[in-house]
Amino acid sequence: MESAPAVIVAIDGPSGTGKSSTSKAVAAQLGLSYLDTGAQYRAITWWMVTNGIDVTDPSQIAAVAGKPDIVSGTDPAGPTITVDGVDVAGPIRTQEVTSKVSAVSAVPEVRARITELQRSIAAGAEKGIVVEGRDIGTTVLPDADLKIFLTASPEARAARRSGELKNADVDATREALIKRDAADSSRKASPLAKADDAFEVDTTDLTLAQVIECVVTLVEEKRAAK
Repeated sequence: MESAPAVIVAIDGPSGTGKSSTSKAVAAQLGLSYLDTGAQYRAITWWMVTNGIDVTDPSQIAAVAGKPDIVSGTDPAGPTITVDGVDVAGPIRTQEVTSKVSAVSAVPEVRARITELQRSIAAGAEKGIVVEGRDIGTTVLPDADLKIFLTASPEARAARRSGELKNADVDATREALIKRDAADSSRKASPLAKADDAFEVDTTDLTLAQVIECVVTLVEEKRAAK
């Protein structure tokens, strides 16, 4: 049986739209690699916090952006992330890192460094890859074979996020999401935006299984056309 052509799939959208769950499941189902780019930004933020860098000072962040060695494992069944050889999959999900990641991500030197890393990982994925983030289709991989932009109402996203964040207050989560969207959409360095040639999928009223099915269908159509 001939192997399917490699496809590069970019999945963008704000948090709480089901991006990670969808991307991982689609990659696993289709035998593709998987990259969570948000985890890379969280990892560099974690490194800054751990090393006492003042994350309110962009010049301090820029000066050390090249220092941490960030390695992402791309197996969708068990994606890994290490910084300088340390497993940071748990620590990067803390509230402290979450509250600071937008500020760190907005620094152009950080984006340049991480974007380069993401492009090299995508280029090295022999069978193809699903890359999820906020600026993949617009900035990181503008030539991706398929671009998908997931959206959902702030209410639906907050409910999902607070479910993930165990006992979080839905209203507070909604406010935090809206604030982060505003920060990510208005930053000068590659803001959160939908690429002109992206398929938009509104996940508000869909189950995760329906979203996965929709995306798998889009990828299979793209593969068939290659």
